[in-house]
Amino acid sequence: MKDKTPKTEGRMRKADLKRSVTNLFNQEPNRSFNYKQVSHILGLTKTPLKQMATEILSELSDNGTLIEIERGKFRLNIRGGNITGTIDRTSRKTYLIPDDGGAPIFISERNLNRAMDKDYVKAFLYAGRKGRQPEAEVLEVVKRAKETFVGVLDITGSYAFLVVNKKYLSNDIFIPADKLKGGKNGQKALVKMVRWEEQDKNPVGEVIDILGDQGDNNTEMHAILAEFGLPYKYPEKVEAEAEKIDAGITAEEIAKRIDCRDIVTFTIDPRDAKDFDDALSLRKLDNGFWEVGIHIADVTHYVKPKTIINEEAENRATSIYLVDRTIPMLPEKLSNGLCSLRPNEEKLTYSVLVQMDDEANIHDYKIGRTVIESDRRFTYEEAQQIIETGEGDYKEEMLQLDKLAKILRERRFKAGAIAFDRVEVRFEIDEKGKPTSVFFKEAKDSNKLVEEFMLLANKTVATHIGKPGKGRKGKTFVYRIHDEPNPEKLQNFAQFIHRFGYKLKTSGKKSEVSSAVNHLLDEVQGKKEQNLIETLAVRSMAKAVYSTENIGHYGLAFDYYTHFTSPIRRYPDMMVHRLLTRYAEDKPSVNASEWEGRCQHSSDMEQLAANAERASIKYKQVEFMSERLGQVFDGVISGVSEWGIYVELNENKCEGMIPIRDLDDDFYIFDEKNYCLEGHRFRKKFQLGDAITVQVARANLDKKQLDFALVHEGEEKPTVSTTYPSARKESRSKGKSSGTKKGGRRRR
Repeated sequence: MKDKTPKTEGRMRKADLKRSVTNLFNQEPNRSFNYKQVSHILGLTKTPLKQMATEILSELSDNGTLIEIERGKFRLNIRGGNITGTIDRTSRKTYLIPDDGGAPIFISERNLNRAMDKDYVKAFLYAGRKGRQPEAEVLEVVKRAKETFVGVLDITGSYAFLVVNKKYLSNDIFIPADKLKGGKNGQKALVKMVRWEEQDKNPVGEVIDILGDQGDNNTEMHAILAEFGLPYKYPEKVEAEAEKIDAGITAEEIAKRIDCRDIVTFTIDPRDAKDFDDALSLRKLDNGFWEVGIHIADVTHYVKPKTIINEEAENRATSIYLVDRTIPMLPEKLSNGLCSLRPNEEKLTYSVLVQMDDEANIHDYKIGRTVIESDRRFTYEEAQQIIETGEGDYKEEMLQLDKLAKILRERRFKAGAIAFDRVEVRFEIDEKGKPTSVFFKEAKDSNKLVEEFMLLANKTVATHIGKPGKGRKGKTFVYRIHDEPNPEKLQNFAQFIHRFGYKLKTSGKKSEVSSAVNHLLDEVQGKKEQNLIETLAVRSMAKAVYSTENIGHYGLAFDYYTHFTSPIRRYPDMMVHRLLTRYAEDKPSVNASEWEGRCQHSSDMEQLAANAERASIKYKQVEFMSERLGQVFDGVISGVSEWGIYVELNENKCEGMIPIRDLDDDFYIFDEKNYCLEGHRFRKKFQLGDAITVQVARANLDKKQLDFALVHEGEEKPTVSTTYPSARKESRSKGKSSGTKKGGRRRR
């Protein structure tokens, strides 16, 4: 559409231009435009008219005619008065995330009408007010996101409350005395919300489980799992069912399999590992090629569909790795016993046997069920010592595998793979679960050796099914996919690193962009900003997920990729094993929609498990730093928000926040575009990536929160309170009854 009159352009009135802009959006209700696109379509060539168009877009957004779906980009508001979406309480304010993809809409606490974090709701969108953000009121909770909550019991006489994290629920849960299940004052509990009527100020709940005393390590780890809706104990009936499984390997079963028992085979795992789900073998064939065997525990031989063990594994979808423990997907009888590839024991495996030459070129492969007997269990440290010294058990096999792995790795990066080899922070934990020291885990050659052959197996299996050859149609399969990065996120990342003096190519061929990212990651090695830039680089990328729709794996530069190598700890790998067996028997393809649902569930559970792991790390960081109150550390600003500055300490990578209320030398304004806080009077800036010195001021274990205080130049230690302000008393009511509670909500 062109709506321009060149002869009169210079004399165009604002009302006429506003009409033209409105008509443009009405004619294209599903498209979005920025001011440049509007100016081009309407034929506005002069700067004053372009500026007027910008003002009109802002005004139409303020009055609700348009929605600003992202910065500077607008679309027609076709919502009407009602809107549906999801409640988001992750920041200091509550927002509705609309289904239509528009910008988040503010909802005040008084207008939540019993809606909670992540609830799916129907809301009324208020008329727009100039200069004010869009605002809505919840009309109806369509679907609750969660019904169970973790908190601390506060018992007073004949009634009790569960004091909950306000991030999830704004009101504590009232618990009748006969629904406490033996819980005591101050204990942590898991509570189910049974009702929340309109006349009730507080929801009503009942205790499902007492987690234990606040501050106890087991209690806190179980609480973290329960917060994310993850299991913290294994059902006894499932454990009992696992005990009934026959552990014997019959001659009849061996006869059905490829016998690899006489080939040199070993496992390489962390020193504290108990479940060994992969092993490597190597031998020289008569044709001159190397045969590398990637052997994976044959879990699906023991775990059959439609059994309670399989149902439990599918629901869990993954093992969960907290700081001090593993919560397994499978019963211990299977994960650490039957399926674990322990040395000097015959084990049933699913294997990829690859024939390759000295230059790691693949000439043939075979995928099938096998039987192995591992000769040796190596830790990563032991394998690394052999690689570095050339001496030790099975040194010829270890060194040859290392040589082939290094060729595969170099070839992968040349093809465009991205090297996200980030340093992992780990804690030394004592027998009571208390963190005693921090160490950094780095991937060495032994780790990379195992990784490279696991990648090769996963790629080979995915290509085998996904690219079956001429005249054969691909069948439904489970892929591990990773989309290309969002161009806008990548561009924002490039703009950010420019202030550190780094450049990043954000457009062009896939391999060119990934090569530029790798070059950047190499450049920042050993620099103070390394961890920050690596973290932001990861955030600029898409998340890898499971799907039956293959789009390839961007980060690995593979057209076909799956997860085949860890069925003890990942349910998608079990799905892959079953599909391989089905298709090897020439059975028809499975239902894509049904298996896509399983993929989605696995992706969701993987994300929850990752969130729980991060929460456990954060808890241990706060616990570790609580012993260091008053100590001074150097750090780097890792985040900036309207409520404060996040700082990551150089020494141990622990992160805490300097609350904006403690920056009392000026009035600071949050500049979102430039990732900084700037003082109104003195123009002092606190910017993402800046070096900074802080003192540990407060440590709140319950909130997993560290507060720092800024150490000014020339200042030894700032004066700061190391305790939280005393709690104000707060009155709660349920229906018409009321009670006064000590230790209520703290305002921060």
